Amino acid sequence: MVSFRNFQRIHLVGIGGIGMSGIAEVLLTLGYSVSGSDVKLSTITERLQNLGATIYEGHKASSADGAHVVVTSSAVKPDNPEVIEAHKNKIPVIPRAEMLAELMRLKYGIAVAGAHGKTTTTSIVASVLAAAHLDPTFVIGGRVNQAGTTARLGKGEYFVVEADESDRSFLMLAPVVAVVTTIDREHLDQYTSLEDIQDAFIQFVNRVPFYGAAILCIDEPNVQAIIPSVKRPIITYGTSSQADLVISDVKLEGLGSEFQLTYRGEDLGLFRLAHPPGMHNVCNAAAAAAVALYLNVPADLIREGLAKFAGVGRRFDIKGVVNDITVVDDYGHHPAEIRATL
Repeated sequence: MVSFRNFQRIHLVGIGGIGMSGIAEVLLTLGYSVSGSDVKLSTITERLQNLGATIYEGHKASSADGAHVVVTSSAVKPDNPEVIEAHKNKIPVIPRAEMLAELMRLKYGIAVAGAHGKTTTTSIVASVLAAAHLDPTFVIGGRVNQAGTTARLGKGEYFVVEADESDRSFLMLAPVVAVVTTIDREHLDQYTSLEDIQDAFIQFVNRVPFYGAAILCIDEPNVQAIIPSVKRPIITYGTSSQADLVISDVKLEGLGSEFQLTYRGEDLGLFRLAHPPGMHNVCNAAAAAAVALYLNVPADLIREGLAKFAGVGRRFDIKGVVNDITVVDDYGHHPAEIRATL
């Protein structure tokens, strides 16, 4: 029978990017022959080489020779010589999200989307499921500090991914659980308006099967507005008393936070997130808790996963202290993200 597993040699154009390198790492662990190219070599490509990948610096038509399929990042243009050569030789060329969707089909998919907070939330979901001894697979757009990597193939049945709405590619995914943290007016090179963005998120959550769940932040007006159009079971979270998972009694202390969670009337007790700080990260932690509760993870194991979470690279990433000044590296570049970090 012909299947994805018959495509043993996989070539990734733009392999050094955060998202592409994660997919490459999972493919290598699954036993595929992986090659890839990027404009410049880096610590990321060096890591992949050490895992067994063949890496080419620069883009040359010959780099894709022998590949059964070519995967491209969103930064790769149609005139890339490797892409042109693949088309010439009738080698399938697919976007990163399509390969990610195929990998997710091997397990029970959990996808986290949103204008802000998706990298941190995805990482917390992975941390909580790991604390519950569920050994998840994950592919995330940031380095998970506990794992020391952006991706890992676990032995468990869950596959946790960060879903990218920026180019609508998240609509290729078909997760069993879909999380939406926030919706904001951005990526207007791909979308015509806020309503267009909201429509894409509606399509995303409605790709969940009838037995799955959409987990939505009710505190966010732009997310709350899509709820009437969602045709799948919904779990809401937030500080609103109308939420299914209610956040209350929040204390922001240093680099962490403490808060109470109540799920559909049941008091789950006190939770602590050691890192990163901020009310927005309390909400991200609640999103992860909602995923875990849907998967029947006991509250004590959720508590353990949140307490052990060590953060994500370049998300309020403390680099050191110089002359009593704390230096923080943060990827946030949207005004809302900069405001939240400050």
